[in-house]
Amino acid sequence: MKTRIKELRARYDLTQEDLARKVSVRRETILFIEKGKYNPSLKLAHDIAKALQTTIDELFIFEDDLEERNE
Repeated sequence: MKTRIKELRARYDLTQEDLARKVSVRRETILFIEKGKYNPSLKLAHDIAKALQTTIDELFIFEDDLEERNE
């Protein structure tokens, strides 16, 4: 699963540490989510989306969505 977290963090001038503090996780958790090495719980996905003023659908790009866009 790909994400737009890094892009949206940049928009709001937030570091991984800043975002991690906002959603009560470690910085490494944000790093792993950004790199696609960790899939967050629904609650964490919701909290991240809220912190970045977006929706879960806009924040996370699921593989099925990529395939549909390429067709």
